[in-house]
Amino acid sequence: MTPTAPGNRLRWRRALAGIACAGALAVAPTGCGSDDPDEDTNGIGELPPAEIEQRARTAAAEAATVRLSGTVITESGSYRLDVRLGEEGGVGEVSAEDTTFELLRVGEDLYIKADAAFWESEGIPEELESDPAEKLDDKYVLVAPDDPAYAELSGFTDKNTLLDGLLTLEGERATGERGEIDGVATIRVEADGGAGGAMEVSLVGTPYPLRLERGGQAGELTMDDWGEEFSLHAPNEDEIVDYGDAMITPDE
Repeated sequence: MTPTAPGNRLRWRRALAGIACAGALAVAPTGCGSDDPDEDTNGIGELPPAEIEQRARTAAAEAATVRLSGTVITESGSYRLDVRLGEEGGVGEVSAEDTTFELLRVGEDLYIKADAAFWESEGIPEELESDPAEKLDDKYVLVAPDDPAYAELSGFTDKNTLLDGLLTLEGERATGERGEIDGVATIRVEADGGAGGAMEVSLVGTPYPLRLERGGQAGELTMDDWGEEFSLHAPNEDEIVDYGDAMITPDE
């Protein structure tokens, strides 16, 4: 009988050991792998909750881009956001009450795009009464920097401003349960038992915040596509309506 080569015996032993280990996991996992929940993670699960939060805020600030979607409830109303934000601007949709409009900011240039129904509901400024809402339908309207609407609307396209205002928790921090978002392991940080908000932070790779529950039931947001590039460019000239200083009438 021809003896089995040492190399072959070694490979078979490894294969059989792996099969035996897999079959015994439910009974005796010790020796077949680690039961450390932080193995193969970025290690933030071992940190105090306040430090996990700070790591997440730092990661968010240093990321070049992010996609932000969800609901924000403020004193002025409820907003539904779906925007991509970057260092040079942002683009996406904002819904408020029964209206939806698209915002686009490239550098300092801010554009708003909506249908005729939006402009009819918002009202055309007196300076533009001769221009029907249909003329603005699905056109990018350039918002003048000194228009009162500029500061309010541009905030929805400013990554740092928006995240600084949203990624806040109020109250004593505590570490919550571990979970998973879109296949990514997460750890939860809660403030005031969740009443002051909660943040789900990635346990894989960079500790980005992936979901935020705002305190006081003021909305819930998801954050993904961290660091992924997206197209951001000004509209074609034939798509733009520029009314200079007269654009949107501020709320009375």
